[in-house]
Amino acid sequence: MKRTVLAVGAVVMLAAIARGLPAQSARPRFVAVQPERFAAGGALANAFADIDQDGDLDLFVGFNGTPNRLYLNTGGTFRDIAVEAGVADARATRAAAWSDIDADGDPDLLLGFTPGAGPVLRLYRNDGARFTDITAASGLTVDTGAVRQPAFLDVDGDGDLDLFVAFRDRANMLFRNGGGVFIDVAASVGLADARKSVGAVWFDYQQDGDFDLYVANQDGDANGFFRNDGGTFTDVAEAVGLAWGGRGAKVATQGTVRPCVADVNNDGVADLFSANYGPNGLFLGAADGSFRDVSTTWGVAIDGRYDTCAFADLDHDGLLDLYVNGTVSATESFRDYLFVGASTATGTAFVEVTPDNVLALTASHGVQWADVDGDGALDLALAGSRPEASHPILRNALPASVARRSLQVRVVDANGRATMAGAEVRVYVAGTRTLLATRWVDAGSGYDAQSDMPVHVGLTSMTPVDVEVTALIAGTRTKTMVRRVSPATYAKRALTVRAVRAASRRAGLDGPRSPSADHRFRGARR
Repeated sequence: MKRTVLAVGAVVMLAAIARGLPAQSARPRFVAVQPERFAAGGALANAFADIDQDGDLDLFVGFNGTPNRLYLNTGGTFRDIAVEAGVADARATRAAAWSDIDADGDPDLLLGFTPGAGPVLRLYRNDGARFTDITAASGLTVDTGAVRQPAFLDVDGDGDLDLFVAFRDRANMLFRNGGGVFIDVAASVGLADARKSVGAVWFDYQQDGDFDLYVANQDGDANGFFRNDGGTFTDVAEAVGLAWGGRGAKVATQGTVRPCVADVNNDGVADLFSANYGPNGLFLGAADGSFRDVSTTWGVAIDGRYDTCAFADLDHDGLLDLYVNGTVSATESFRDYLFVGASTATGTAFVEVTPDNVLALTASHGVQWADVDGDGALDLALAGSRPEASHPILRNALPASVARRSLQVRVVDANGRATMAGAEVRVYVAGTRTLLATRWVDAGSGYDAQSDMPVHVGLTSMTPVDVEVTALIAGTRTKTMVRRVSPATYAKRALTVRAVRAASRRAGLDGPRSPSADHRFRGARR
C-alpha cells in the first residue's frame, strides 16, 4: 500500500509539471488544537453550528458505536458537553444535520443511525444548548434504513424548512414541513429513488428560482441529477453528462460518495466535484445548464477510493482549494489530498500540497472547514473511522495579516432566522461587477453532514467589497445587495444579510406564516 501511495503522488506531480504548474507549491501549515481532547477514533460524521449563539462555532462528531461528542467552543477552546446536552447517543451515528427547523433562532440537530435498535432518525430541538427529542412529534419516526445524506432546506419555497434524506438501502425520502410536522412526499414528486444513494447536494443549477438535486450513488449505480420543474423532479443526469461523476462507466465496485458544489473558476456559475470510488470528477458548469468534464486537466482524476470533498480558500489568494479524503477500511487505506488552486497560462488547476502531519492522520469520512478561533482563516476538522485514528481540529497557521483578509457572510430570512440553506453569496470589487468569489450556504456537504455556519470568502486585500445574496423565496431568485463592505469592520464576526423579497422590503410584508397554512409542494399531490 505504501508503494501505491507513492505512485499516485508521482502521477499527480508529473501531471502538474505537464500543465506547466510548479511541482510542489508552498505547503500550508496546520497545528493540532487540544490534541488530547480529539484523540478518540471511530468517528464518522462531523458538522458545525453555533449552538449557544455566542459567535463561536461548536462541533458535533458522530461515532461508530461509542457516545457522540458535542464540543462547545469558547474563544477557540473546546469541551465536550454531549452528556449534559442530551445528545451522547451511543448507536452508530452515520449522519448529522444542523438547521433551525423551528425558526426560533438557534440550530436544531438531526441524527441518522445505522439500522438496529430503534428508529434510524432522531430530531433534537435546541432549548438553550440543551436538546429535547421531538422525533415522534415531528413525524420523523423511520424504523429502517441505512441513513446517509440529510439536508434541510426550503424546497417548496413556502418559508419553512423541509428535509431530504438519502438512504443506502431503500428509496430516498423528502419530507414536506407542514406546521412543524414532516410528511414524506418523495414518491409524489419523483424523488423516491431506490438506487444506493450515499450523498446529495441541492442548488439552483438552472437559476430559475427552484432547487435542483444531485444525488451520489454507489455500487455501480449511476448518479441522479434531478431537475425541479415546478415542484416535480426529472432525472436529467445522462443528458447533462453527470450520470457517472467522472468515475467511468458502470462498474459494480465503483460509485460516487460525495458531491460538492463550488465555483472553482470564479465565473459565478455552479461547478460540481464528485469524490468517487474510481477516478474523482470535476465538472465546470455553464450558464446554459450544461457541464464540462475537466477532471484530468485540473489534476484531480486520481483513481482510488474517496469519501469526501470540501472546498475552501485556505490561503486567501482568491482561488478555491480542495480537500479530498481517502477511504480507510479494515484492509486498505487510501491517502488524503489537499489541493490548492493555482493560476496557469490556460486558466486554473489544482496542485497537491498535503502537509505531512495531515497525511499521517489517516482521516476518512468527515471533513469540514470552519474558522474555529475567529482569526479569519478557515481551520480543518477531520474524522477517522479506524479505532486507532482520531477526529482532530487543525488550526490553519496563516500569518495574522493574511488570516484577517477575509469576510464571513451569514444569510438569514426576513425574521433573522437561519432558514436560507442553498442561498448564493457573490462578492464583487466595490462599485463594480468584477466578481471575486461565489459561495453557497450549506445544503448538503461534508460526509453525510450539513453545517449551519457563515460562508467564508478569502480576499487578496482589505479594500471594500460589495456583497450580493441570491435566495430562493417563493419560487423566485431574490437578490439583496450590501455595498461597500469593509472587511476590517467584520473581523471576528460575520456580516449578516437578511434575504427579503423586494416588495416585502418596501411594504414590510414578510412575517411568520400561519401553522395552518397549506404547505404543499408546488405540483405535488397531497
